[in-house]
Amino acid sequence: MNFLPVLRELVLAYQGFERYSAPHIKALGLTTTQFDVIATLGNQPPMSCKELGEKTLVTKGTLTGVLERLEVKGILERKTNPEDARSQMIGLTAQGQQLFNRVFPGHLEYLGQAFGKLSIEEISQLQASLKKLSNIFN
Repeated sequence: MNFLPVLRELVLAYQGFERYSAPHIKALGLTTTQFDVIATLGNQPPMSCKELGEKTLVTKGTLTGVLERLEVKGILERKTNPEDARSQMIGLTAQGQQLFNRVFPGHLEYLGQAFGKLSIEEISQLQASLKKLSNIFN
């Protein structure tokens, strides 16, 4: 059971990240889930709902409601997939792209203030360790 301290630190790190990141996203007028979707779609060609679900940290059930609300706000649009009429392609509208251009760089800068306390080597080591851990469970 020598992995229990690692689990604790992993959870504490995630919770700390959320406490740091979420209020900034809220101040931008978005939920963390909305931000995740907008950040994933920004500067990208439209993608299927399945692709979007794989690239975000959002469950399928939650994603459907978030997409509907963002569509009503004029931030994203859905079009029939020309390669498969059973699915839709989801992309940002011009208004959504403007929102992405406004909020994404600012949030990256905000996160950079925290991650800037780590050296490039420390960031690289963390990334490698987290990737290794992720691969164990996949």
